[in-house]
Amino acid sequence: MTNPTPTPEPLANGSVSLRLYPHDVGPVEQVDLLRQQAHQAGEAGFDGVMVSEHHANFPGYLPNPVQLTGFLLEAMDRGWAAPCPLLLPIKPYALVVEDLAWLAVAYPGRVGAGFAAGALPVDFELAEVPFDEIIDRFKAALPPTVSALRGSDPTPLNDDRAVRYLADHPLPMAVGTQSKAAVRRAAKHQLAILYDSLQPPEISRTLSEEYLAAGGEAARILIRRVWVGEPPTEEMAAQMAHYRSYASDKAQQNWGDYDSLISGATPAEAAEKLAVVLAESACDTVNIRVHIKGLTPTQVGEQLDMYSENLPLFRDAIGAHARTRESH
Repeated sequence: MTNPTPTPEPLANGSVSLRLYPHDVGPVEQVDLLRQQAHQAGEAGFDGVMVSEHHANFPGYLPNPVQLTGFLLEAMDRGWAAPCPLLLPIKPYALVVEDLAWLAVAYPGRVGAGFAAGALPVDFELAEVPFDEIIDRFKAALPPTVSALRGSDPTPLNDDRAVRYLADHPLPMAVGTQSKAAVRRAAKHQLAILYDSLQPPEISRTLSEEYLAAGGEAARILIRRVWVGEPPTEEMAAQMAHYRSYASDKAQQNWGDYDSLISGATPAEAAEKLAVVLAESACDTVNIRVHIKGLTPTQVGEQLDMYSENLPLFRDAIGAHARTRESH
């Protein structure tokens, strides 16, 4: 496999990436559309793309993000891809590491990964993992997973050639964080932190500052839906209803009435609004979502086309706000 175009390190500080979701179509078309959108994102100048994990045909997700990442990279002439987040408690950490290590060997320098504990009981029912154990399993699995993906493991896993390869080519990693304890854990392992897409800026700022105080230096990644033009309010309302159908009461209390959608009549206006939220959140990196429940592939494609000429506006606005914050 060749890597024709140099790409920034996955999940790097200051990167601008795109999150992909399958449309409500048949499985063959789902994969085809995701590959087309990943290629389109790379051509538009996004640094990379992310996909995440849920099972049992949960709307908007596929169950195999590591495998899907390989499908996407095959279709991309440039940029990185990351299964982010993976549900770490679902499988023994060694099996997660093997899958990621060999993917990283197949696409050198173009693979990242993120991890989360999970929240949907059906995911763990299918994996035959007791739901009340997932937090403890996550906390136990994270340190050895991180160590192994940096090429060091005390078990026979370290005999794997791809794992040994990672000693000189460590895999960039992120972790989903929604508490001060979680960001301190991420800082301890120098992992990038990934926030809930519906989290208000003031909560993200508190966690970002805790992460920095604990010595964290990796990316602080804000996830936001961004829309240029007349916002799809009905679709966004349907998306929020979908989220509230399964989210915990604690998560919903954090959201309040905030739907997190950033929209602007022009790309410049949307870029400026995004940069302001990024600064308010004390984040330095952004993962953009375009997909909203009920949108057609054509609508998503039109939004992605907009970035081909206008992505520099987003980078400039983000950089300007970051410099302003640092000067204060």
